[in-house]
Amino acid sequence: MLTDEQISKFQDIYRKRFGKGISRADALEKGIKLVRLMDIVYKPITIQEFEEFIKRKIERDIKQ
Repeated sequence: MLTDEQISKFQDIYRKRFGKGISRADALEKGIKLVRLMDIVYKPITIQEFEEFIKRKIERDIKQ
């Protein structure tokens, strides 16, 4: 669940981005959907995964 402050902030961001306001109910629904989407798709990488990524990138850059 989102707090009243988070809902208000979402409304402000939405208004600035899209040029129109949305109701608290719409902001709550869209906010919850956004949080859920981020929960599903965002997975932090470990330091080891990051180091492997950098190593592959360097190797790929050298080949070019």
